Amino acid sequence: MVIKKVNLDIVIGVSSEVPATQFPEVAFAGKSNVGKSSLINALMNRKSYARTSSQPGKTQTINYYNINDSMFLVDLPGYGYASVSQSVKEKWGKMVERYLKRSRQLRQVFLLIDIRHDPSANDKMMYDWIVSNGFQPVIVATKLDKIKRSQQDKQIKAVRNGLGLGKDDILIPVSSETKQGVDKLWETIESFISDEHEETVPDSEI
Repeated sequence: MVIKKVNLDIVIGVSSEVPATQFPEVAFAGKSNVGKSSLINALMNRKSYARTSSQPGKTQTINYYNINDSMFLVDLPGYGYASVSQSVKEKWGKMVERYLKRSRQLRQVFLLIDIRHDPSANDKMMYDWIVSNGFQPVIVATKLDKIKRSQQDKQIKAVRNGLGLGKDDILIPVSSETKQGVDKLWETIESFISDEHEETVPDSEI
């Protein structure tokens, strides 16, 4: 996709209602230190539009990035950050669940996993939770530049096995630094927001 325009149009918090938007949405979820903001910046071809932080867990809102007035890239709060209290985690969880169930425009959820490590218990829990909410998430294996080329196949297999993925489940290795895999990720995003996928969107629950 050629990025002509990017705006942070909507920000919602734990007490906000899920807005009715006019464009299709794809949502990005991932552990707090998985490199989600860096990847979103790479996708939007911006250096620091989505805030990156040396303190994981700072994103406490759901952020809607308007891309070219044609779609929203929705950044969900990171999970699994130990320094966040249990009550805050529960509030975030309810906020994300409300979004997954009530967004009428959500086409697909992309779950980010650090390719350097086997999926954690939190990663597996998040994967199963997204599935239980009616989506089969696309797995984005981040930080590809941090491992040797000879390790890539082994780590991709480890992520697939750790999450219990089937052969038809999509996994895309990417690097925000080198941009490897970013074009493939955009192709996948565009395939889900195209017209032919609209009929496959899970029914929203109000």
